[in-house]
Amino acid sequence: MSAVLDDMDSRPGSTTSLLRTVIGLYLRDAGGWMSTKDIVLLMDALGTSGTVTRTALGRLRKKDVLLQQNREGIPGFTLTDGAAAMLARGDRRIYTPRSMSPADPWCLISFSIPETEREKRHQLRRRLHWIGCGTVAAGLWICPDSLRVEVEEILADLDLREMATVFVTGTPLVGGSLEDAAAKWWDLDSLAELHRDFIREHSAAVPDGGKEGAGEEVEPGASAFAAYVQCIDRWRIIPYLDPGLPASFLPSDWPGEEGAALFGRIVSAYGEPSAEFVQATVQVARAATAS
Repeated sequence: MSAVLDDMDSRPGSTTSLLRTVIGLYLRDAGGWMSTKDIVLLMDALGTSGTVTRTALGRLRKKDVLLQQNREGIPGFTLTDGAAAMLARGDRRIYTPRSMSPADPWCLISFSIPETEREKRHQLRRRLHWIGCGTVAAGLWICPDSLRVEVEEILADLDLREMATVFVTGTPLVGGSLEDAAAKWWDLDSLAELHRDFIREHSAAVPDGGKEGAGEEVEPGASAFAAYVQCIDRWRIIPYLDPGLPASFLPSDWPGEEGAALFGRIVSAYGEPSAEFVQATVQVARAATAS
């Protein structure tokens, strides 16, 4: 799990990040395996050379995301078990952004980890941050209770469960406002900027500024594929970091709802045309190999 999580560090728009996004979107639908040639052709549509793509494939293999596997003498790649589980979890997070209601329960994670285990302590804090937890104090973190299963998985994976206590509670009682408390526990400014960056960069992807009803105008092709992959690549980190806080915890100009709505319209407009392009590209490549 740790090696797979490391891939979240890939900068959106980088070759490794785009490759990971292509794999997450299409390798499973291709039967769980894709030839190296197929992957190179798809990445070429994103403006990445074959040499650079092969280097990135090697990087993901070292991170335990991919396994190199030949089929009928054709080199290609399949997912590791850990990566397959991570992608399934990512699908749920990416396509169904979290949104808490005021009555939903919270999860508190209290831990005290000795200095001899400081590397595990660092990994725990890093991984809690990556799933959207906030920091109340150095050894006390908070998140929606819907994330408790993932918290337990992280604690177990790091062998730290006996050093942590998990509480399920109602809305925290704070000295000031909930909005001020949330701004201390989460880096809401940075998170809001991620949403605004996404809106600025991708609102033009859907005709008429992303208004409803524009999906039919997108034709299958390399440009549709590139627009869709770049959108997913930029968006996919946001639902991990954004815990979907209730409105009472957020500033009045919070852009999260606008960003999620835009993402949904882009998926509706580009998802099918992009998949058609991938299917056609793979079929052509396999036909050429067979001949």
